[in-house]
Amino acid sequence: MSKLEDILQNEVATEIGAIAAEAEAKAKGILEAAQQKAEALKAAKERQLEAEYQAAIRRAESAAELLVNQARIAARGEVVNRVRLEAMQALKSLANQPSFGQTLQKLAEEALAAVGQAEAVVLHPNHAALLADWAKSKGLELRTDATIQDGVRLVAKGGRSFVQNALGERLERAWDALSAKAAKAIWG
Repeated sequence: MSKLEDILQNEVATEIGAIAAEAEAKAKGILEAAQQKAEALKAAKERQLEAEYQAAIRRAESAAELLVNQARIAARGEVVNRVRLEAMQALKSLANQPSFGQTLQKLAEEALAAVGQAEAVVLHPNHAALLADWAKSKGLELRTDATIQDGVRLVAKGGRSFVQNALGERLERAWDALSAKAAKAIWG
């Protein structure tokens, strides 16, 4: 019986070996599949993280560019405002120049042409003497108003309408076009 026992034992051992080899092969296949899946997941996650990182960099660069552009715009606005203030200051200083009488006369002529028939010319009290002869030659009453700083007001006959022509007001009216030209001259 020992032979039969040995044969059975060998068959069992062979069968156990085959089952063990099959189990080991399946385990190895499962392990390889799990490793491939893990590598694929890892690669996908790395690609996702890289894409998120690149998107974050683009957003940060965009935000930085926006801030830089806003700072440039603000700086340009400040420069244009400074140009405007200096232009207004230069116009105000014209009132102290010896040739300001001629400037007032030109402003008055323009206003007179616009109003047509006038009865009076109104200007700052400090400038009245500069246009006294002109007003007399045109047959206009000379009036003063301290609120008119750098120009004249021509009052139409009947006093119901007037035309005011002042350097500061002209600068204000033309400022949009002038500021665009100033910006172009400064920054090209």
